[in-house]
Amino acid sequence: MAQIHLEVVTPSGPVVSEDVDIVTAPGTNGEFGVLANHAPFLSTVKTGVLHYKKDKEVKYLMVSGGFAEVSENSVTFLVEIADFGNEIDVPRALRAKERAEKRLAQGQAHDEKVSRIRATAALERSLARIAAAERCKLNRQQ
Repeated sequence: MAQIHLEVVTPSGPVVSEDVDIVTAPGTNGEFGVLANHAPFLSTVKTGVLHYKKDKEVKYLMVSGGFAEVSENSVTFLVEIADFGNEIDVPRALRAKERAEKRLAQGQAHDEKVSRIRATAALERSLARIAAAERCKLNRQQ
């Protein structure tokens, strides 16, 4: 099977750089998949789970906000955060989820719009981390 080169880069540096069979990512307008020889395109990336397959192994990453570019048989993701599902501290992610839900449930005054936006983003990140860890665990059990 033909492969495509995958790069995942965060402000801290490269996270993934390898040739893979397929990449599936959470685009702002919906999930998209990329195979070898895909047509060039650009997309924004929302917080969610990116996964890729190489040979028969599937790897999962939680990604948060950024951009994807497909060109010349490569796909590059420039994202704020990228955490491998098997490295996620699930209890910590669950605590972050609970804190964000509390902040959102308390209701915010009109002058605290930024706090609500930050709490919503924190909730999305914690849910994506939990999902990536769960998918990784399910994949190992199969």
